[in-house]
Amino acid sequence: MVPFRITFRTGVSLFEQVVYASKKAMVSGQLRPGDPFPSVRALSKELKINPNTAHKIVAHLVNEGLLETRPGLGTVVAVLPDSTSKERTQLLGHEIEELVVEAKRLGIGLEEMLSSITAHWQRLTSDDPTGAGNTTQKSAAKPAPKPQDGGKKEQ
Repeated sequence: MVPFRITFRTGVSLFEQVVYASKKAMVSGQLRPGDPFPSVRALSKELKINPNTAHKIVAHLVNEGLLETRPGLGTVVAVLPDSTSKERTQLLGHEIEELVVEAKRLGIGLEEMLSSITAHWQRLTSDDPTGAGNTTQKSAAKPAPKPQDGGKKEQ
């Protein structure tokens, strides 16, 4: 059985959707370090996806360090290595830039974007019984100062 929910959407590759759903399950606490991850065969059968796609998903998550294979146990959720806050934030640099570019393209202002991010953050961490993420939540909800030009200069 697959330990996370996924509703496939058209226009986005199955690979990307399953990788995202897996990561979301890990950060929300649905999947914890040491928890078993479905085998390629189980993933393929349960999600009704090609076994090659399932293998690619598992291999990708192993290469990212999110899963590890243990002899006799199979594939399990990995314990994430300790890193500084700055190192973890730098890993999202490209994604944050894409988000900002897309928000500006759609005419979404900083306040609205921060509000949306805060709402998503709270939704993902509200189910987290460990409270992980709640300390960062306070700083994420704090709006950044507005630029003097109202943010219109870069649009």
